[in-house]
Amino acid sequence: MDTFEENNDFSSSETEEPRVEPRVEPSASEPRDIPSESPYSGAGVGRKESPYANSPYVTGHQEQQYHYEPQTQPPQKPPKVRKSHKSLWKTLTALVLVAAMVAGGCLITAASVNSRWEKRAGEAVAELNEKIADLQDQIDGAASEKGYAALPADGSAMTPSQLYSENVDSVVAITSFVQTTNFYGTSSGTSSGSGFILTEDGYVVTNYHVVEGGTDIRVVLHNGDEYPAEIVGFDATNDLAVLKVDASGLSAAAIGSSSELNIGDMVVAIGNPLGTLASTQTVGYVSGINREVTTDNTIISMIQTDAAINPGNSGGPLFNTKGEVIGITTAKYSGTTNSGASIEGIGFAIPIDDVIGMVSDLIDYGYVTGAYLGVTVKNTDAESASMFGLPTGAYVVSVEKGGSADRAGIHVKDIIIDLGGTKVSNITDLTRALRNYKAGDSTTITVVRSGSQVTLDITLDEKPHDNDTVTIPENDSEMPSEGDYDEWYDYFRRYFGN
Repeated sequence: MDTFEENNDFSSSETEEPRVEPRVEPSASEPRDIPSESPYSGAGVGRKESPYANSPYVTGHQEQQYHYEPQTQPPQKPPKVRKSHKSLWKTLTALVLVAAMVAGGCLITAASVNSRWEKRAGEAVAELNEKIADLQDQIDGAASEKGYAALPADGSAMTPSQLYSENVDSVVAITSFVQTTNFYGTSSGTSSGSGFILTEDGYVVTNYHVVEGGTDIRVVLHNGDEYPAEIVGFDATNDLAVLKVDASGLSAAAIGSSSELNIGDMVVAIGNPLGTLASTQTVGYVSGINREVTTDNTIISMIQTDAAINPGNSGGPLFNTKGEVIGITTAKYSGTTNSGASIEGIGFAIPIDDVIGMVSDLIDYGYVTGAYLGVTVKNTDAESASMFGLPTGAYVVSVEKGGSADRAGIHVKDIIIDLGGTKVSNITDLTRALRNYKAGDSTTITVVRSGSQVTLDITLDEKPHDNDTVTIPENDSEMPSEGDYDEWYDYFRRYFGN
């Protein structure tokens, strides 16, 4: 085998800077000729010769040439497969059937629900109409044994307009013609007030001062019917009178309980203010309870209200929101003091619980057959009681000679603190305690005397027709007509507390 040696001697005594010849690439179409001097041309020069160089199957070395020929026609898409029309109609038919089934189900469900709700609504309306009819029957036809008007069975509260509609026929206007004799001779005048029908057969309740001294008394109903009235009985101490008119089938007022009242409860007054504005309604609230108001030297416990009370309202009913009479409107404070302070919105009504028993006495006997103690008392001053260590109660100013208190051994300056087991802190407590007894009843009375408690046995007398059950000294009862601020403040402090 031929061998070759390669000259690897690159040493030179002289260094030449290498030359970089640009490389020329042969054209793709031109043959790449290798010069004969090239170390790679011919066998045995620089590399071994192919053993197939002299093969009879090789005519010569030819370099295969590749040429790109672009396609003249675009590639053809595969043919689409056409779906059968039968499959499309089957799909559409199925969709239509499904939609019809869903719509039908919805319609059936809606119809069923609607029918059920219509049935329930109809039953509810029928039940409500039945209750309304029953309630109207109770209002129209029911009445108590004494002829008092009946209330709805549920005792629910009414709006002021409903209350007015239900009770205005029970309120009357009262006119009393009065003759008075004075220095100039005899003169006549008219007194106007209000009242309410107690029974269907014509008993009417009002204030005594409305008919006091009246010679011709007239009662006018809400519908305009007018009746002459006579005084059946009266009690000046409690400013109470009962009249009788010759009529039947009247609309009687329902009687409630004043003991259930709370400060802040709504109340309604219906009356005849100024004697000309018949059937006027005013609305307000309970401003105070157990107010000790002095009228004609007599202390009366009253309900305070801010419902408008004016001259002519006296004797009219004060209703709660159930339409029950819980008071008799009696008085108001008004005016202006010298200091310019105005008095407004202070009206009073007698609690119905305090007088309903007296009304029965007035109807049956013409007077009140209550128990009588026979003393003149006043409230102990809270400041003085605290300063001297005294109890609060009814301070005895005078004792009627021969009366029940005198016989029991009660002395002037005693402080009454208990009557028959009922604690007495003021005149109101003593008055109410006496209402639990009738003439001839015996009980015990406890007083504080010289710092010690003394319990005495007492038999109560019958209340005189022309006397007071409990009176107070006249100099303590006077209310300032005008006065300055200090006088008014002292008056209210004594009787209404701080």
